Amino acid sequence: MTNCPTPGRIEVITGPMFSGKSEELIRRLKRARIARQRVACFKPDIDLRYHRTAISSHSSQTHDAAVVTPTSESLKAELFASNRIHAIDVVGLDEAQFFDTGITHLAMELVHLGKRVILAGLDTTFANEPFGPVPVLMALADEVTKLSAVCMVCGQPAIHTQRLGHSQELVVVGAAGLYEARCRTHFEPFLDEHHSEQLELPQTEVLL
Repeated sequence: MTNCPTPGRIEVITGPMFSGKSEELIRRLKRARIARQRVACFKPDIDLRYHRTAISSHSSQTHDAAVVTPTSESLKAELFASNRIHAIDVVGLDEAQFFDTGITHLAMELVHLGKRVILAGLDTTFANEPFGPVPVLMALADEVTKLSAVCMVCGQPAIHTQRLGHSQELVVVGAAGLYEARCRTHFEPFLDEHHSEQLELPQTEVLL
């Protein structure tokens, strides 16, 4: 039997806000480090809600990350500068929905180099439309994990992100107070009648 190089893979973690996407990304990256794999993590400079140099979950879990302009070219430059890519086994990317469509080609390029690429991001917008490159990444992925949150109206599993307020801009970065999770029944893309607030998640340790 011939020895084959280790194949790369794409893993996509998706779901609405407050579903634990960043927490799951952090968990996988920490496990990779425990396995002595070399990890590089990135986040877009559009999302600096909690930390400037780390990805952070709503439950206060963090992992160091480099901040990049959300374009595939800027991320590629960071990865391939001074042949850095050859010292990386696992690439993590949070808030993938903010990147351009070229991120799909970059992900495939990394796979061909034998890298494990883990991306977390929203799959739909507040208007329930496909969000950026995430749906295409899901189609190309070796593994897709779609998480659900808790509906803040009825407590059932939530698959939608409800924007509170009347702004129709696609990108309004925020968390509790601006958005909340809703089930299919209580999701109202352009109208909020409940004015409820997202529950604070308890701070817990990441399970490895």
